[in-house]
Amino acid sequence: MNNFEAIIGQSPALDSLIRSAKIVAATDVTVLLKGDTGTGKEVFAHAIKNASSRAKKEFLTLNCAALPESLIESELFGHKKGSFTGATHSTQGLLQAAHGGTLFLDEINSLPLSIQAKLLRFLDVGECLAVGDVRPYKVNVRVIAATNANLMKLIETGAFRSDLYFRLNVVPLELPRLADRSEDIELLIAHFFALFEKNHGTKSPKFSKASLKILKHYKWSGNIRELRNLCERLSILFSNQVIEPEHLPLEFQDETNRAELPNFVLPSTGIKLDTLEANLIHQALDRTQGNRSKSAKLLGITRDTLLYRMQKHGFFTSL
Repeated sequence: MNNFEAIIGQSPALDSLIRSAKIVAATDVTVLLKGDTGTGKEVFAHAIKNASSRAKKEFLTLNCAALPESLIESELFGHKKGSFTGATHSTQGLLQAAHGGTLFLDEINSLPLSIQAKLLRFLDVGECLAVGDVRPYKVNVRVIAATNANLMKLIETGAFRSDLYFRLNVVPLELPRLADRSEDIELLIAHFFALFEKNHGTKSPKFSKASLKILKHYKWSGNIRELRNLCERLSILFSNQVIEPEHLPLEFQDETNRAELPNFVLPSTGIKLDTLEANLIHQALDRTQGNRSKSAKLLGITRDTLLYRMQKHGFFTSL
């Protein structure tokens, strides 16, 4: 499905990560993928599996944040018939279903403490206990875990077991943020546009130099997933067109405007600060059609601060 050759990018940060991941893939060691949301942790998990001796075996995934505590234990370890209300038949868990293969545990930071103890037992001796059963069973499964949270901080608050952390953290791999590999943005854009051209039957648009400059300096809080979503939106709305800065969503233009602010040069004749502030507020309100929350974001202040300053400048009587 995925392999290292399919991972898009040539940045030093990505190259270093791939080299380490290839070494890890050749072993059977437990892996902990760390990184912000949208950095591609599941893509790397697939690549590690496909480069391993378990390549032709099962690859199953569990998002630890997607199920309530009452269900996640059964999902992982299985349950016996009659072990709880609704258990009309015995069911094997993901660990048993993945025997011989790989289990990817996404958002491992959300795994309840009671389940963490059972997972630790499995990682130590390969032993599992289904809900409602008294006899454990053994399986041979490689675990790749992923987290977008700082597990050490969770350990300090008692939300995560330190012994499980050290058992998972045998080989940690830190995925870089997209903002730290901005040289890969053009390659990713070309990849996504080609994908959406095929999926949607549209002609790929092109970014102007000014637009590309904005994208390379953007913070990308959603990382590759955010870039992918942007490319899909623009491939549909601006098929076979040149995308200029004004075509980008408001948050990209906001970043550009803020980036230009430090270059403001105070005139030798001075300015009237109150007048300048009132003028900027008026521009923000005009740009957002009077939306105060969006205006506050444009100005880099809270909504309450904006309301206070609007009152100070008499905006409520003039609007």
